[in-house]
Amino acid sequence: MSTRIAFLKGHGTENDFVIVPDPENAIDLPPATVAALCDRRAGMGGDGLLHVVRSAAHPEAREMAAEAEWFMDYRNGDGSIAEMCGNGVRVFARYLQRAGHVTEGDVAVATRGGVKTVHIAKDGDITVGMGRARLPEGDVTVSVGERSWPAVNVNMGNPHAVAFVADLAHAGDLYEAPPFRPASAYPTGVNVEFVADRGPRHVAMRVHERGAGETRSCGTGACAVAVAAARRDGADPAVTGTPVTYTVDVPGGRLLITERPDGEIEMTGPAVIVAEGEIDGEWLAEAVR
Repeated sequence: MSTRIAFLKGHGTENDFVIVPDPENAIDLPPATVAALCDRRAGMGGDGLLHVVRSAAHPEAREMAAEAEWFMDYRNGDGSIAEMCGNGVRVFARYLQRAGHVTEGDVAVATRGGVKTVHIAKDGDITVGMGRARLPEGDVTVSVGERSWPAVNVNMGNPHAVAFVADLAHAGDLYEAPPFRPASAYPTGVNVEFVADRGPRHVAMRVHERGAGETRSCGTGACAVAVAAARRDGADPAVTGTPVTYTVDVPGGRLLITERPDGEIEMTGPAVIVAEGEIDGEWLAEAVR
Protein backbone atom coordinates (compact mmCIF):
# COMPACT_ATOMS: atom_id res chain seq x y z
CA MET A 1 0.00 0.00 0.00
CA SER A 2 2.36 2.71 -1.27
CA THR A 3 -0.22 5.14 -2.64
CA ARG A 4 -1.73 7.94 -0.62
CA ILE A 5 -5.36 7.65 0.49
CA ALA A 6 -7.63 10.66 0.88
CA PHE A 7 -9.30 11.11 4.26
CA LEU A 8 -11.31 13.65 6.23
CA LYS A 9 -12.01 14.06 9.93
CA GLY A 10 -15.42 14.99 11.30
CA HIS A 11 -17.58 14.83 14.39
CA GLY A 12 -21.18 14.98 15.54
CA THR A 13 -21.48 16.25 19.13
CA GLU A 14 -17.81 15.23 19.47
CA ASN A 15 -18.43 11.63 18.45
CA ASP A 16 -15.55 11.70 15.95
CA PHE A 17 -14.78 9.77 12.79
CA VAL A 18 -12.13 9.19 10.18
CA ILE A 19 -13.85 9.47 6.79
CA VAL A 20 -12.45 7.49 3.84
CA PRO A 21 -14.10 8.33 0.49
CA ASP A 22 -14.03 5.25 -1.73
CA PRO A 23 -16.95 5.40 -4.21
CA GLU A 24 -16.02 2.21 -6.07
CA ASN A 25 -15.11 0.16 -2.97
CA ALA A 26 -11.51 -0.20 -4.12
CA ILE A 27 -9.76 0.25 -0.75
CA ASP A 28 -9.23 -2.78 1.48
CA LEU A 29 -10.00 -1.88 5.10
CA PRO A 30 -9.41 -4.92 7.32
CA PRO A 31 -9.84 -4.46 11.09
CA ALA A 32 -6.14 -3.82 11.75
CA THR A 33 -6.09 -1.01 9.20
CA VAL A 34 -9.19 0.63 10.67
CA ALA A 35 -7.77 0.35 14.19
CA ALA A 36 -4.50 1.96 13.07
CA LEU A 37 -6.31 4.88 11.44
CA CYS A 38 -8.52 5.40 14.51
CA ASP A 39 -5.61 5.23 16.97
CA ARG A 40 -5.55 8.54 18.84
CA ARG A 41 -1.79 8.64 19.32
CA ALA A 42 -0.33 6.90 16.30
CA GLY A 43 -3.09 7.51 13.75
CA MET A 44 -5.71 10.11 12.86
CA GLY A 45 -7.86 9.25 15.86
CA GLY A 46 -11.57 8.52 15.92
CA ASP A 47 -14.36 6.65 17.64
CA GLY A 48 -15.02 5.00 14.31
CA LEU A 49 -14.45 5.08 10.56
CA LEU A 50 -16.93 6.10 7.85
CA HIS A 51 -16.13 4.25 4.62
CA VAL A 52 -18.01 6.16 1.90
CA VAL A 53 -19.03 3.74 -0.87
CA ARG A 54 -21.65 3.78 -3.61
CA SER A 55 -24.27 1.22 -2.67
CA ALA A 56 -24.06 -0.48 -6.06
CA ALA A 57 -20.36 -1.15 -5.47
CA HIS A 58 -20.69 -2.87 -2.09
CA PRO A 59 -22.01 -6.45 -1.71
CA GLU A 60 -23.82 -5.60 1.54
CA ALA A 61 -25.64 -2.64 0.02
CA ARG A 62 -26.43 -3.54 -3.59
CA GLU A 63 -30.02 -4.42 -2.76
CA MET A 64 -30.47 -0.90 -1.34
CA ALA A 65 -28.92 0.89 -4.34
CA ALA A 66 -32.31 1.71 -5.88
CA GLU A 67 -33.27 3.59 -2.69
CA ALA A 68 -29.92 5.10 -1.68
CA GLU A 69 -26.94 5.89 -3.87
CA TRP A 70 -24.47 5.95 -0.96
CA PHE A 71 -23.65 3.30 1.65
CA MET A 72 -22.19 4.08 5.06
CA ASP A 73 -19.83 1.15 5.63
CA TYR A 74 -19.35 1.92 9.32
CA ARG A 75 -16.56 0.46 11.46
CA ASN A 76 -15.94 0.83 15.19
CA GLY A 77 -12.61 2.22 16.35
CA ASP A 78 -11.27 -1.30 16.99
CA GLY A 79 -12.04 -2.30 13.39
CA SER A 80 -15.18 -4.30 14.14
CA ILE A 81 -18.26 -3.79 12.00
CA ALA A 82 -21.37 -2.08 13.40
CA GLU A 83 -24.92 -2.02 12.11
CA MET A 84 -25.56 1.68 12.54
CA CYS A 85 -24.22 4.93 14.01
CA GLY A 86 -26.56 7.90 14.37
CA ASN A 87 -23.89 10.57 14.78
CA GLY A 88 -21.95 8.89 11.99
CA VAL A 89 -24.89 9.19 9.58
CA ARG A 90 -25.05 12.95 10.17
CA VAL A 91 -21.31 13.34 9.55
CA PHE A 92 -21.60 11.06 6.51
CA ALA A 93 -24.32 13.32 5.09
CA ARG A 94 -22.24 16.42 5.82
CA TYR A 95 -19.36 14.87 3.85
CA LEU A 96 -21.67 14.10 0.91
CA GLN A 97 -22.80 17.74 0.96
CA ARG A 98 -19.22 19.04 1.15
CA ALA A 99 -18.16 16.81 -1.73
CA GLY A 100 -21.04 18.07 -3.87
CA HIS A 101 -22.84 14.73 -4.03
CA VAL A 102 -25.96 16.12 -2.33
CA THR A 103 -27.44 19.50 -1.42
CA GLU A 104 -29.70 20.83 1.34
CA GLY A 105 -32.87 18.85 1.80
CA ASP A 106 -33.52 15.13 2.02
CA VAL A 107 -31.00 12.42 1.18
CA ALA A 108 -31.19 8.64 1.61
CA VAL A 109 -28.22 6.80 3.14
CA ALA A 110 -27.87 3.01 3.11
CA THR A 111 -26.59 1.42 6.33
CA ARG A 112 -26.41 -2.10 7.70
CA GLY A 113 -29.43 -1.06 9.77
CA GLY A 114 -31.39 -0.24 6.61
CA VAL A 115 -31.92 2.90 4.54
CA LYS A 116 -32.00 6.08 6.66
CA THR A 117 -33.57 9.36 5.57
CA VAL A 118 -31.45 12.39 6.37
CA HIS A 119 -32.52 16.04 6.17
CA ILE A 120 -29.84 18.71 5.82
CA ALA A 121 -31.32 21.97 7.07
CA LYS A 122 -30.32 25.46 5.99
CA ASP A 123 -29.41 26.32 9.58
CA GLY A 124 -26.75 23.62 9.55
CA ASP A 125 -28.36 21.01 11.77
CA ILE A 126 -29.01 17.56 10.34
CA THR A 127 -32.02 15.39 11.15
CA VAL A 128 -31.83 11.64 10.72
CA GLY A 129 -34.76 9.27 10.51
CA MET A 130 -33.53 6.57 12.86
CA GLY A 131 -36.32 4.05 12.31
CA ARG A 132 -38.30 2.39 15.06
CA ALA A 133 -37.11 1.13 18.42
CA ARG A 134 -37.69 -2.44 19.52
CA LEU A 135 -37.89 -3.29 23.20
CA PRO A 136 -37.04 -6.99 23.57
CA GLU A 137 -38.63 -8.69 26.54
CA GLY A 138 -36.67 -9.91 29.53
CA ASP A 139 -34.94 -8.35 32.52
CA VAL A 140 -31.42 -6.98 32.08
CA THR A 141 -28.98 -5.76 34.73
CA VAL A 142 -25.78 -3.74 34.27
CA SER A 143 -23.06 -3.26 36.86
CA VAL A 144 -20.18 -0.97 37.71
CA GLY A 145 -18.07 -2.11 40.63
CA GLU A 146 -20.39 -3.04 43.49
CA ARG A 147 -23.37 -1.12 42.07
CA SER A 148 -26.00 -2.71 39.82
CA TRP A 149 -29.04 -1.28 38.08
CA PRO A 150 -31.95 -2.68 36.09
CA ALA A 151 -31.61 -1.67 32.45
CA VAL A 152 -34.08 -1.20 29.62
CA ASN A 153 -33.27 -3.36 26.62
CA VAL A 154 -33.69 -1.17 23.52
CA ASN A 155 -32.71 -2.11 19.98
CA MET A 156 -32.15 0.69 17.47
CA GLY A 157 -30.75 -1.58 14.77
CA ASN A 158 -27.96 -2.13 17.29
CA PRO A 159 -28.34 -3.20 20.93
CA HIS A 160 -28.54 -0.88 23.95
CA ALA A 161 -28.92 -1.30 27.70
CA VAL A 162 -30.24 1.90 29.32
CA ALA A 163 -29.74 2.32 33.07
CA PHE A 164 -31.19 5.25 35.05
CA VAL A 165 -28.82 6.44 37.78
CA ALA A 166 -28.85 9.14 40.44
CA ASP A 167 -25.46 10.50 39.37
CA LEU A 168 -23.57 10.03 36.10
CA ALA A 169 -20.38 9.61 38.12
CA HIS A 170 -21.75 6.23 39.21
CA ALA A 171 -20.85 4.96 35.71
CA GLY A 172 -17.18 5.00 36.76
CA ASP A 173 -14.40 5.53 34.22
CA LEU A 174 -16.06 3.34 31.54
CA TYR A 175 -12.66 2.16 30.32
CA GLU A 176 -14.01 -1.37 30.24
CA ALA A 177 -17.40 -2.57 29.07
CA PRO A 178 -19.81 -2.67 32.04
CA PRO A 179 -20.81 -6.26 32.86
CA PHE A 180 -24.40 -7.23 32.13
CA ARG A 181 -26.73 -10.08 32.91
CA PRO A 182 -27.94 -12.34 31.43
CA ALA A 183 -25.18 -12.94 28.90
CA SER A 184 -27.78 -14.29 26.45
CA ALA A 185 -29.40 -10.83 26.18
CA TYR A 186 -26.54 -9.46 24.08
CA PRO A 187 -24.59 -12.25 22.39
CA THR A 188 -22.52 -9.78 20.30
CA GLY A 189 -22.03 -7.16 23.02
CA VAL A 190 -24.00 -4.04 23.86
CA ASN A 191 -23.82 -0.26 24.11
CA VAL A 192 -24.51 0.73 27.72
CA GLU A 193 -26.06 4.11 28.54
CA PHE A 194 -26.16 5.62 32.04
CA VAL A 195 -28.85 8.29 32.34
CA ALA A 196 -29.62 11.02 34.87
CA ASP A 197 -32.58 13.42 34.87
CA ARG A 198 -32.03 17.13 34.23
CA GLY A 199 -35.63 18.36 33.99
CA PRO A 200 -38.97 17.60 32.32
CA ARG A 201 -38.22 15.56 29.19
CA HIS A 202 -34.57 16.48 29.60
CA VAL A 203 -31.89 13.92 30.49
CA ALA A 204 -28.11 13.60 30.40
CA MET A 205 -26.18 10.44 29.52
CA ARG A 206 -22.80 8.78 29.38
CA VAL A 207 -22.19 5.78 27.17
CA HIS A 208 -19.79 2.90 26.70
CA GLU A 209 -19.97 1.92 23.03
CA ARG A 210 -18.99 -1.62 22.19
CA GLY A 211 -15.77 -1.61 20.20
CA ALA A 212 -14.97 2.01 21.10
CA GLY A 213 -15.15 2.54 24.89
CA GLU A 214 -16.65 5.70 26.35
CA THR A 215 -17.48 8.19 23.62
CA ARG A 216 -18.48 11.84 23.74
CA SER A 217 -21.80 11.02 22.10
CA CYS A 218 -23.81 8.15 20.65
CA GLY A 219 -26.73 8.88 18.33
CA THR A 220 -28.46 5.52 18.50
CA GLY A 221 -27.79 5.57 22.24
CA ALA A 222 -29.50 8.95 22.61
CA CYS A 223 -32.51 7.54 20.76
CA ALA A 224 -32.57 4.48 22.99
CA VAL A 225 -32.35 6.72 26.05
CA ALA A 226 -35.25 8.91 24.88
CA VAL A 227 -37.43 5.86 24.24
CA ALA A 228 -36.57 4.32 27.61
CA ALA A 229 -37.22 7.64 29.39
CA ALA A 230 -40.55 8.11 27.61
CA ARG A 231 -41.73 4.64 28.62
CA ARG A 232 -40.59 5.22 32.18
CA ASP A 233 -42.50 8.52 32.20
CA GLY A 234 -45.65 6.94 30.77
CA ALA A 235 -45.30 8.64 27.39
CA ASP A 236 -45.83 6.23 24.51
CA PRO A 237 -46.72 8.11 21.30
CA ALA A 238 -48.35 4.99 19.87
CA VAL A 239 -50.83 5.12 22.75
CA THR A 240 -51.29 8.88 23.16
CA GLY A 241 -51.19 9.75 19.45
CA THR A 242 -48.89 12.68 20.27
CA PRO A 243 -45.19 12.95 19.37
CA VAL A 244 -42.80 13.16 22.31
CA THR A 245 -39.47 15.01 22.25
CA TYR A 246 -36.61 14.63 24.71
CA THR A 247 -33.52 16.78 25.01
CA VAL A 248 -30.54 14.50 25.55
CA ASP A 249 -27.30 16.05 26.79
CA VAL A 250 -24.16 14.11 25.94
CA PRO A 251 -20.59 15.04 26.97
CA GLY A 252 -20.03 16.47 23.49
CA GLY A 253 -23.18 18.56 23.15
CA ARG A 254 -26.95 18.22 22.83
CA LEU A 255 -29.32 16.16 20.68
CA LEU A 256 -33.07 16.43 20.23
CA ILE A 257 -34.90 13.13 19.88
CA THR A 258 -38.53 12.93 18.73
CA GLU A 259 -40.61 9.75 18.66
CA ARG A 260 -43.76 9.93 16.52
CA PRO A 261 -47.04 8.03 16.92
CA ASP A 262 -46.09 5.67 14.07
CA GLY A 263 -42.95 4.74 16.00
CA GLU A 264 -40.51 6.58 13.76
CA ILE A 265 -37.72 8.32 15.64
CA GLU A 266 -35.92 11.46 14.46
CA MET A 267 -32.62 12.76 15.81
CA THR A 268 -31.46 16.33 15.24
CA GLY A 269 -27.98 17.68 15.91
CA PRO A 270 -24.85 19.21 14.43
CA ALA A 271 -22.25 17.63 12.13
CA VAL A 272 -18.87 19.19 11.37
CA ILE A 273 -15.98 18.40 9.03
CA VAL A 274 -12.80 19.68 10.68
CA ALA A 275 -9.94 18.56 8.42
CA GLU A 276 -8.93 16.71 5.28
CA GLY A 277 -5.70 15.33 3.94
CA GLU A 278 -3.93 12.20 2.75
CA ILE A 279 -2.93 9.03 4.54
CA ASP A 280 0.63 7.94 3.79
CA GLY A 281 0.31 4.41 2.43
CA GLU A 282 3.81 3.40 3.51
CA TRP A 283 3.11 4.51 7.08
CA LEU A 284 -0.13 2.56 7.08
CA ALA A 285 1.57 -0.59 5.74
CA GLU A 286 4.11 -0.39 8.58
CA ALA A 287 1.43 0.35 11.17
CA VAL A 288 -0.51 -2.83 10.49
CA ARG A 289 2.43 -5.25 10.30
